[in-house]
Amino acid sequence: MMPAMTQVREEEEEALGPVSQPHAKPPPKLRVAARGIKKAFGSTHVLKGVDLEIPEGSFAVLVGSSGCGKSTLLRIVAGLEQVDEGRVELAGKDVTDLAPRDRDVAMVFQSYALYPHLTVEENLAFGLKLRKTPEIEIASRVREASEMLGLEKLLARLPRELSGGQRQRVAMGRAIVRRPNVFLFDEPLSNLDAALRSEVRVDIRRLHDRLGATTLYVTHDQVEAMTLADTLWVMNQGSVEQKGSPLDVYERPRTKFVATFLGSPAMNIVKARIEKGVARGDDLACAIDTSRHKVEEGQEVELGVRPHDLVVTTELPHVEMKVELVEALGFEAYAHGWVRAAGAHLVMRLERPVKAGSTIPIGARPEHVHLFDPKTGRAL
Repeated sequence: MMPAMTQVREEEEEALGPVSQPHAKPPPKLRVAARGIKKAFGSTHVLKGVDLEIPEGSFAVLVGSSGCGKSTLLRIVAGLEQVDEGRVELAGKDVTDLAPRDRDVAMVFQSYALYPHLTVEENLAFGLKLRKTPEIEIASRVREASEMLGLEKLLARLPRELSGGQRQRVAMGRAIVRRPNVFLFDEPLSNLDAALRSEVRVDIRRLHDRLGATTLYVTHDQVEAMTLADTLWVMNQGSVEQKGSPLDVYERPRTKFVATFLGSPAMNIVKARIEKGVARGDDLACAIDTSRHKVEEGQEVELGVRPHDLVVTTELPHVEMKVELVEALGFEAYAHGWVRAAGAHLVMRLERPVKAGSTIPIGARPEHVHLFDPKTGRAL
């Protein structure tokens, strides 16, 4: 059975990367760069000339909806997929044609990639044994990783005897024992429930801060993206839509896609026209900062306001919203409603109690208003 299992896991072992030699001086921290990456599967163009650059020791997150190309890009960095055009660089060295084991990267998979017939300790040690690492070095590295991840009492258990969170920690431990300079995470929390996702998310960030290795993390979960990243890369249909710090990307989206993808509930978007310093539509009206937005009188726009930026007001340009539903979430509540029967569905965070069926005046301050070109989706 062992040869068959080894063959099944060949790709995962390749992606985990090389093992540094015992007592060797650790190599310098790596910097990841992808230059003009293009990749197609048949007639489907998955990556359309992507550029990516990650500073040494930073935590970068690729985020986007399913099918946007983020996992394919990660696999290209790992060496598990070949590029059609472009190149991958690690520490300034072109590694585009190098095998995964020669790239000094380690990958943590969504599926855990654990051997079900091996104990936790044996799973942690397996890749090291394949590369004929001395037994004393294997024991040292397994002990170090297990202590780091709180696995000391679980070393004799099989994967089926572990919770989902514990299995993911073992998967991270298999990467840690390699002592790589680049960690790659491919949606590692998607198989966990909400409570475990939060717990392991903290573990991953602590692990990064402790090890100081460069990290590239792929997810479609915006909470993971916003809480983990030093730098956020938002991908859409095979291209990078925007990059920057999580807060900057959230507060200053450059496109309607970024604005609506980040944030829960999503940003309210309605059609409007510029009239004397006000973006006025049938469903929402907001004063705008004309020094910030490049718009002209009478211009058609799409007006965006996040739910927490809408306020109950009669002192600003406003509309009357009929509340259909109040969504109470314990620590906060959201009102869902319409301005007119066939109008846009609006959502706002409530600062005071409101009953379903009531009508309230809503608007937003100019500094919280976003405007987008209806044709291009670009921010104005």
